[in-house]
Amino acid sequence: MGSTRISEQLPPLIDPTQAPVAFGNRALPRLYMELQDPHLYIRQRALTALCDLVHDPERAYEAIHNGCLEILKGLLKDKDSSVRIKTTEVLYLMASHNVGREAFLKLNVLDPLSDLLDEPVVTCRKNMHMALKIMAEFPAGAAHMVSLGLVPRLVMKLPAEQEEIRALILATLSSCVRVDALPALASNGVSVLGEQLSHPSPDIRREAASAMMGISVPLEGKHKVCEEGVLPLLVTLLSDSDPGVTASAAGTIMNTSVISKGKYQALKAGALPPLLALVGSEDLAVCANALRALTVLAEAPHARTELLEHVPLLETRLSHPADIIRRAAQTAISVVSWTP
Repeated sequence: MGSTRISEQLPPLIDPTQAPVAFGNRALPRLYMELQDPHLYIRQRALTALCDLVHDPERAYEAIHNGCLEILKGLLKDKDSSVRIKTTEVLYLMASHNVGREAFLKLNVLDPLSDLLDEPVVTCRKNMHMALKIMAEFPAGAAHMVSLGLVPRLVMKLPAEQEEIRALILATLSSCVRVDALPALASNGVSVLGEQLSHPSPDIRREAASAMMGISVPLEGKHKVCEEGVLPLLVTLLSDSDPGVTASAAGTIMNTSVISKGKYQALKAGALPPLLALVGSEDLAVCANALRALTVLAEAPHARTELLEHVPLLETRLSHPADIIRRAAQTAISVVSWTP
């Protein structure tokens, strides 16, 4: 028989750590007020609820429209670590939407977010770096980070960070050096990146090789790669099991070999055999970069003489379905076959 006694237990589907969300268009205005509440547990519950909502880009837009982003910037400095963790998680989720990225740039969210580089809580730093990585993947975001002077700080933090976070920093740097490599070069970036190229983690090697390829584009970068003696290690990475590593290693050799010093350092390190082995790769980036690197190296007379024996191998790529491979093979054959 039923009883009139009311249970003190919460219904099973109610999360006590999450603030109840108001119906319809009242949801975000209420959370906006609760995010500013002086009581810690109310701020915590509001952040948990907001974290669930902003997975939806429409809700993320509403949160930004209602001023939540400005409040979140302030919560990055909250004394409670759980508030900072949830705040960075919300910001990372917002950065995954185009509307969030635009708002980050308009409201200068990256500046206070980057102040957490010295944050003692690992989870908080990881969330922050995930947000920076997403923002850096877009040219405007990467350019804004460069303008904030964030690149030297990231280079400095890289060696001491945990592996998972280190891979995120390298991915961010890889995007930033494609916008402007000079800040990384001025911060001893080639040396720091070179130390990561032999790391046992394939994620770290891949991102470090990608950043090295970007930093070797300007003339200063080419000379620095030669001065730091990175080319022998890059030649070793041509045999790496990860295609992303081999593609970037071949690309860096291609970039650096444009100058005579880089060309002869790469040849002395034995770059030709592993590059020829990559010509048959089915990975487009690996094959294309290998062909381009061989093309640049073939400008050296003794390298051209050696490569003449491998013209039949290069000709097999002329029937490749990808136009980028066919053109790279044709250029390589033309340079190798050139006679004065």
